[in-house]
Amino acid sequence: MLSAKSLFQEILDDDEAFRLFCSIAAGGESQGGWENGRIAALAPDSQRALAPKIARHGADEDKHGRIFGALLRKRGLRPVEVPRETDYTMLLERQGIGLGHERLRLDEPLLESDIITYLAHSRVTEQRASEQMRLLRKHFADHPDLGRAVKMISNDEDNHLAYCHEELLRLARAGHGRTIQRTLRECALAEIRVYRDVSLAVMAHMGRILGWSRARAAVLAAGIHGVHAYERLVGWRRMVSLEQPERRDALGGPAAQMPEFA
Repeated sequence: MLSAKSLFQEILDDDEAFRLFCSIAAGGESQGGWENGRIAALAPDSQRALAPKIARHGADEDKHGRIFGALLRKRGLRPVEVPRETDYTMLLERQGIGLGHERLRLDEPLLESDIITYLAHSRVTEQRASEQMRLLRKHFADHPDLGRAVKMISNDEDNHLAYCHEELLRLARAGHGRTIQRTLRECALAEIRVYRDVSLAVMAHMGRILGWSRARAAVLAAGIHGVHAYERLVGWRRMVSLEQPERRDALGGPAAQMPEFA
């Protein structure tokens, strides 16, 4: 029977599949860490109070990348080169979503509109990350190797999502509401396309590694297309709503330390 738990268990049980999974995850998280670090360094004077939270966001993402690297080392595995078609963050940048690396490499202060773009992009992508990690936490929180990592990353992603809600609401009250909603919608519609394409690419690679039949691969591909169709029609709306989070000032303190892996 195909299920999210059985699918991930199959990946977990195979060294090459797990190696690819962790390499993709580590690459995306490390890139997010660099991006947030640069945004924190370049925050405009009007948003300097936000810089420590942006830096904390980046420190969390960098920590997640190191956690996935540690999971590989624990199994005696080395990371592999991430296939370009599975690079979620790079593909989003190519769609013009978020702040481009070329802009972030310049030593020029960002504009307040850039901070809105950053937060809207993060609101959308952290929604995805939070949902994915909650799914893994549901099925693998008690796993002897993955449990601590899954619970820590999931908690961090929930914090990131709460932070995005809170800061975007603050900026909306300051008069940026229409810009925020327009940017959120653009980000959400682009993200669901990229997520579909990356999901198809990852499943194709996993299928070759794990020897899936054409029928099984077709069923999984159909499921991915079905999720995209739903998100294209109505599901994107969950990515653009804003509400005051239960977790207030979620990134106001120091980052939690990375767990030790034996």
